[in-house]
Amino acid sequence: MTLLCDADRVRSPGIAIDETMKPDNRIMDEREAMRRWVETWKRAGPELEAIRRKEIEKIDVHKHLAALEGAFNHATRTLPPRETSGLIEMQSWFAKLRR
Repeated sequence: MTLLCDADRVRSPGIAIDETMKPDNRIMDEREAMRRWVETWKRAGPELEAIRRKEIEKIDVHKHLAALEGAFNHATRTLPPRETSGLIEMQSWFAKLRR
């Protein structure tokens, strides 16, 4: 197996580069491909968000809560309540990390 280390041979995924192209032309092609990629996601973003919203609206919340009720009730019966929420311990860790 040969590992390529030559920077001129490294390619961005999805970008066709001709080996005979000058480095300046390769940069332009990569920039154009990145620009197209960004534009594609700008158009896709609102469409994907609309799909997400429709899927969320279709969810039967009561059905899903009923499905989780048994697990929740089991946990409240079998696990002892914690003495703290963990917030104080977390703040202590954050303070240590700051130092």
